[in-house]
Amino acid sequence: MKRGFLALLAFFVMSAVIIGTNSSAEAAEYKIDPTHSFVEFRIQHLGFSWMYGRFNAISGEFTLDTDKPKSSSISLEIDTYSIDTNHAERDKHLRSEDFLDIKKYPTASFKSTKYIGDAESGVMEGILTLHGVSKKIKIDVKKVGEGTDPWKGYRAGFIGTYTLSRRDFGISYDLAPAGDTMEFSLGIEGIRK
Repeated sequence: MKRGFLALLAFFVMSAVIIGTNSSAEAAEYKIDPTHSFVEFRIQHLGFSWMYGRFNAISGEFTLDTDKPKSSSISLEIDTYSIDTNHAERDKHLRSEDFLDIKKYPTASFKSTKYIGDAESGVMEGILTLHGVSKKIKIDVKKVGEGTDPWKGYRAGFIGTYTLSRRDFGISYDLAPAGDTMEFSLGIEGIRK
């Protein structure tokens, strides 16, 4: 009887090891940490130099599946009032009808529709809505890292880049030809729910 019990115990232990080895990690949901995430941009100033800025208020969530990266997704919202170029009068103008028209369009958003790549880098496709115009775009993304934080939470972070034409989104205020294209950098850090 003792031998039968040991054989049964060994069977359960081996089954647990096999199941644990073969099971894939489930997709995890993350809430974007707005204090450790950013949306920055730069645009040429008359072709002479670069003007840099950022949006200070962003929110959203993402799903990360390292075993099935194609299942990963993100939903991001940006408060357009939070634009900050380190110059109060310029920011006031950027919030006006000439540019972001924040009274009419208080938010911009991105919602992914597809991810192509592996667990470390790839292209996130989705719909960017800015200034009342929605367009399909592709953002190049790369994983920075993931792991346990000092407060026993679990975090993951990514960077992304995207270049847009203001005119494609109905923002046509004349800034000379060099000022039509904007380069965006996104740093997204999330806390696992």
